[in-house]
Amino acid sequence: MVDVAIAPALCDQRVSIDLSVDVGGLKLRGPVMAASGTFGYGTEVPLLERLALGAMVSKGIFLRPRAGSRPPRIVETPSGMLNAIGLQGPGVDGLISDYAPQWAQWDFPVLVNINGESADEYGELASRLDGVPGIAGFEINISCPNVEQGGLYFGNDPRAAAAVTEAVRKRTDLPVWVKLTPMVTDIGVIARACEAAGADALCAVNTFVGMSIDLNARQPRLSFRTGGLSGPAIRPLAVHLAHQAARAVSIPVVGIGGIMRGDDALEFLIAGCAAVQVGTATFVNPRAIAQVHDGIAAYLVSHGLGSLVELPRYLPKD
Repeated sequence: MVDVAIAPALCDQRVSIDLSVDVGGLKLRGPVMAASGTFGYGTEVPLLERLALGAMVSKGIFLRPRAGSRPPRIVETPSGMLNAIGLQGPGVDGLISDYAPQWAQWDFPVLVNINGESADEYGELASRLDGVPGIAGFEINISCPNVEQGGLYFGNDPRAAAAVTEAVRKRTDLPVWVKLTPMVTDIGVIARACEAAGADALCAVNTFVGMSIDLNARQPRLSFRTGGLSGPAIRPLAVHLAHQAARAVSIPVVGIGGIMRGDDALEFLIAGCAAVQVGTATFVNPRAIAQVHDGIAAYLVSHGLGSLVELPRYLPKD
């Protein structure tokens, strides 16, 4: 439950509403999560900010440490940014020794974003992390546009997406979420394939592939040439794709893409999502997650809704 202050002009009191939500095997105290990548492994986040978190998804890891792409790796764009970090990370051993013990002390769940160059690698990674204190579940990344091997290959093909999902599902009893790419003709086909292979929830969507050119150097601004476009520029596209995914499956969908404030998150929720993830917004506003959380609560109160489950969804039948 969360207490929300009513505007003094209307009423001098506080109203309690229920923002808790069940998503893919996890009970969250609120619908706003930190998206993979932008929060690192959580250690950089001020303690106060964590109070508004329903959950956090860690930065992506592979089995072995990765240096990532060489600089420049981030470029600002109108209403957004391009990144090509290349999934720099400590590998599974570093995550288990350095970060999981800290997560075990926190009062919200942490999912690990996992990556591989084959279905077997995804499965092995899940097996290594299964049962480690502090790890509440997995977000399977089949949609990263910034790696040479894996990434988008798995997310573009329903059979490959299903194979990766099944490989992870067989190696863990923890919740398994799959992060979908927007770079597909029909996201519903991929969504249904992942659901059939055992996914507990879907996350829609990852970044769009984009490029920015340095006119003086006459070459791409990013060393990787292309990067993942995020921020407000992609939000209408992301809302549409999340809505299409939600209509295609019966498991929960988590909306991602350009969420900066409560109203943005509410678009995803009304479009059929069970929860949302906030990422790029935290680069420009350290309190973005708290403000999105409070904005959702204020909307519910202003519309006479006592809980998130009472929020009407727009999921018309064809």
